[in-house]
Amino acid sequence: MKAKELRDRTDEALKELEKSLSNDIFQAKFKNFTNRLNDTASVRRAKRDLARVKTLLTERTRAASGEGK
Repeated sequence: MKAKELRDRTDEALKELEKSLSNDIFQAKFKNFTNRLNDTASVRRAKRDLARVKTLLTERTRAASGEGK
């Protein structure tokens, strides 16, 4: 998922996506531990997508509160 695509989403959609990605990471880790995960790179991709979402949410909250660098 590209950051540009994520910037077009609303805060609520990003929060739902954050929950979904967290759950996906948990499920993928569990499947990997039990040797049922075929694509191990999916864990890494999901972690990076989650980091992008969290970064955008943090940027938006800081911008809303007037805090900046």
